[in-house]
Amino acid sequence: MRITPTGRPPFRADHIGSLLRPAGLRQAFRDFNERRIGEAEFRVLQDDAIRGVVKLQEEAGFQVVNDGEFRRGSYWGRFVQLTDGLTVKEATFKFHDEHGHELDFTAPHVSGKVRRGQAIAVDEVAFVRGVTARVAKVTLPSPSTMHFWRGRQWADPGVYESPEAFFADLGKVYQEEIAGLAAAGAQYVQLDEVAIAMLCDPGARAKVAADGQDPERLVDLYVEAINQAVANRPAEVVIGVHMCRGNFKGKYLAEGGYDSVAEKLFQRAKVNHFLLEYDTPRAGDFAPLRFVPKGKGVVLGMISSKVGALEPIDALKRRADEAAKFVSPERLAISPQCGFASTVAGNPLTEADMRAKLALVVDAARAIWG
Repeated sequence: MRITPTGRPPFRADHIGSLLRPAGLRQAFRDFNERRIGEAEFRVLQDDAIRGVVKLQEEAGFQVVNDGEFRRGSYWGRFVQLTDGLTVKEATFKFHDEHGHELDFTAPHVSGKVRRGQAIAVDEVAFVRGVTARVAKVTLPSPSTMHFWRGRQWADPGVYESPEAFFADLGKVYQEEIAGLAAAGAQYVQLDEVAIAMLCDPGARAKVAADGQDPERLVDLYVEAINQAVANRPAEVVIGVHMCRGNFKGKYLAEGGYDSVAEKLFQRAKVNHFLLEYDTPRAGDFAPLRFVPKGKGVVLGMISSKVGALEPIDALKRRADEAAKFVSPERLAISPQCGFASTVAGNPLTEADMRAKLALVVDAARAIWG
């Protein structure tokens, strides 16, 4: 199957990328990290699990599939591991939930000049292309992921004279990787953008300002970083940007509608469509979609990957009708609001819950748009 970049999302039914790792694969990650199994055995176990999850997506009715991010410990881990100049340190933000529970996390840190030392996700795409005829999608962390989480301490002193110089080098990493992904058969690349979504939250903006940074400058910087990343991409590659407010063991990082970033992001980002979280009132209303240009589409993330309860299709249809007041229906699609497992641990759902949610995406798309 081939897709052509247009002014609408390539599929009415989409999902964000990460899927729950089966128990055997979670154990394999533990065994590999503790050196009880070697790399070759670990690879075989990953391959088997990926074949299974590709079949799961096909059976659910998706025309686009990926490997569930089953080769990754986290959504950005492989990118950092395989890119020269990146390491990991503690983040300055915390995950939380509506009950006030908090979780610390680690984040990328710049320790040297960055360059693409190795292919990052090319093997993921190549394997998927070998086991399915459906469109292969691959996710990459957005460029801002490598800068935002540690505030002004984002890099070792003296490595880069400015964030702009850093993003110029990082953009080359993305351009080379996207070219490699396209050569391996990827037609659909999704950038997972959390920092700009964080900057929708007044509390996060206040924290950024207290650190001596200008939130508006960061939005400008990160939108331009996206544009540098996707510059010179092959014409047949569709680029989507997923806006995420954080997704770790059912907890989140931010809240707030898209109002404060919508005009800059939707109008300036040189991508095909946006995958937007709209699963809870924390995401705000659909009014910011008025800034989406006619040549770009929107995937409405109205189905939660954080809880097992299924959303009623009638309610999803009503919300899609609300969104259609701001974006024409032919440029809309539906998905979960985020992945089911940004890390190996995954969200607090069962595999049966996830299967039901994925089936709901496909059923809802058919019910809403035919």
